[in-house]
Amino acid sequence: MNVEERHHQIVTLARRNGEVNVGKLAAELNVSAETIRRDLRQLEKHGLIRRTHGGAYPVETAKFETDLAIRTTRRVPEKRRIAAVAAGLIGDAETIFIDEGFTPQLIAEALPTDRPLTVVTASLPTAAWLAASTPATVLLLGGRVRGRTQATVDHWAAEMLSGFVIDLAYIGANGISRESGLTTPDPAVADIKAHAVRAARRRVFVGVHTKFGVRTFCKFAEIAEFESLVTDTALPVSEAHRYARLGPQVIRV
Repeated sequence: MNVEERHHQIVTLARRNGEVNVGKLAAELNVSAETIRRDLRQLEKHGLIRRTHGGAYPVETAKFETDLAIRTTRRVPEKRRIAAVAAGLIGDAETIFIDEGFTPQLIAEALPTDRPLTVVTASLPTAAWLAASTPATVLLLGGRVRGRTQATVDHWAAEMLSGFVIDLAYIGANGISRESGLTTPDPAVADIKAHAVRAARRRVFVGVHTKFGVRTFCKFAEIAEFESLVTDTALPVSEAHRYARLGPQVIRV
């Protein structure tokens, strides 16, 4: 296996499994750990993966996006902490938008059930769980269903959102950076997120630290539009301060 073939195999495995480990790659590809580390450095330079301690995970682009099944297996403890804290920011909100994705789905599960809530969402799993398990009034946006995320997009969903005034929106993103704001690879998804941001009086971003510093294809919001960014403690304090200077409270949990 030459270098190009090895790089292709590493990216394929990362996209299939959600992440790769240096030791396992070295054993599977029959090369040294140092060779794998060198491969990962080269792949990171080409924007295909991002390295972590002991491994790497795939970078999402306009041509590649991880599916919901993979997201439900990666950094779950961190996502549960983020969701619990984000749900605690509800305040006096009565109407809530919950974005597509696994972390927003966990927020839905952490919402209070002792008060009347109306929840708007594009996520089929979130809508189904809320309708079956809580007394909330659930409004599922209509439209084309994306199989990868099991969420609705396109003009039907956007038109529904444009008619709402929402107290609080919980928004996720594939990337968030100080230079480019909040981004996602798919223009149709970006349009729904942008409509949700415009419809909401308050906005909270939720996402693990690996989202920070990442820029994908479509920008849908500025950081200054959010009152809070909720992430995990692996985001360095110094970096959290830089984001906070743009306006939002940054909460590391």
